[in-house]
Amino acid sequence: MSVQKIITYDIPTILPTDTGDTALRLMEDNNIEQIPVVAEEQYLALVKLEDMLEWATPEKPLTETDFLRYSPVVFAGGHTYEALRLAYNQHLAVIPVTDDQNKYLGCATLETIMNFLAEHCGLDNPGGVIVLELNPLDYSLVQVARICESEDITILTSNLYTNRATNKLELTLKTNRSNLDLLAATYERFGYTVKEIYGERVNRDDMMDRYNLLMAYLNM
Repeated sequence: MSVQKIITYDIPTILPTDTGDTALRLMEDNNIEQIPVVAEEQYLALVKLEDMLEWATPEKPLTETDFLRYSPVVFAGGHTYEALRLAYNQHLAVIPVTDDQNKYLGCATLETIMNFLAEHCGLDNPGGVIVLELNPLDYSLVQVARICESEDITILTSNLYTNRATNKLELTLKTNRSNLDLLAATYERFGYTVKEIYGERVNRDDMMDRYNLLMAYLNM
């Protein structure tokens, strides 16, 4: 999904001639910690609350500061992951969005990004999560998916993470099944290390009780 689809128009903007006090008031009124600076539909900068609070003369216009040099931005035609990357790397909750002519279009926010993740990354679908740990040279998503399909389980989303402490890959799979004990056993049989399982776990004692009852019934 493109950034265009997650733009919100609820975030106010300020002019470069506005004062720090104006920026602070708008941030407080709208419960935000960053506010875009826009003039004649052109995006100029992003002012942060922490800078405003440290400014000794907030009654002066923003043009008399260095704050207008900070201008993080994502383009409307880019993927939503670009907005997520920028928000994560620069600790932003408000991400200005422009077109290729630097025309200000609105903002992506942490809320709109999280809504995207929930709707399009399988987070709102029922199912379980299994985390595999493996060496980088052993990684093959095709094989991982084939094993999953052999258990009649569908992978809804996958996420790959490099653990810097161990130099190993951690592959997180969101599936359409809540009970993943059999899948975990299958992965282990193929030499994978199952690091974590989230979802419904089978109670081994209950399984044995059910098995014994079935055997007793069949022997009647």
